[in-house]
Amino acid sequence: MAGTRTQTKNRRTVGPHRLNRRVPAWHRPISAFVLSFLCALSALMTSSLAEPPADAERGQKLYRACKACHEIGVDARNGVGPHLDGLFGRTAGSIENFKYSSAMRIRGGAGLEWTQETLDAYLEKPRAFVGGTRMSYRGMKKQQDRDDLIAFLRKASDRDPAAHPEIPKPAHPEIGAEAMALTGDTDYGEYLSSECVTCHQLSGRADGIPSIIGWPKAAFIRALFDYKTNVRSHQVMQNMTANLGNEEIAALAAYFGSIDPQ
Repeated sequence: MAGTRTQTKNRRTVGPHRLNRRVPAWHRPISAFVLSFLCALSALMTSSLAEPPADAERGQKLYRACKACHEIGVDARNGVGPHLDGLFGRTAGSIENFKYSSAMRIRGGAGLEWTQETLDAYLEKPRAFVGGTRMSYRGMKKQQDRDDLIAFLRKASDRDPAAHPEIPKPAHPEIGAEAMALTGDTDYGEYLSSECVTCHQLSGRADGIPSIIGWPKAAFIRALFDYKTNVRSHQVMQNMTANLGNEEIAALAAYFGSIDPQ
């Protein structure tokens, strides 16, 4: 009888509430309240970490890095790079009379169009997106910067370019105006180019050194005079242009401008 009482007593002490206490905390069901709280907290954190909306005004300031080569807006023309009017939906490498790299023409022939997504990828790493591009820009790392710049491009590119964007704007007084007025001797320019091509590739590729192939005459001459007069700071280029006269600079512009990028 004593043994039976002991067994009965043990059964009474091991009730359902004691069994629950033995279940580890991580095995117990989460209450609906706690689950709702965690979901709300997750949503709050996600929204706080999201990128702010694109800012076209800030994008206009970022565009300053592009404007040395590209024009955009009313009466835009081709320069070192193609004009950017009507950019969205445009087939890559499709502007007539502009000397694109063969890589850009091939990508365009394969169906590449400029959209929010393709511009974002190109701006992030131009040479990775279009291997062999002439554009020497290394890329824009920050997503917010790219979003802001693309927002500005979308707004500003909704304009009509010049009727003939391949024709330069009328010359205005500038330090290289005399050289621009000359008809450069292409053969003489080829003779003078030997020092240039030790760094710049005749293929037009921009692998660490900017491409100078196919540049418009005025842009090429202006760049050399910027180095010659210390507007641009680059010791090697300043030394090379120091003794170049108008005839030599016009000849170099004629020679490099006559070459089609590969």
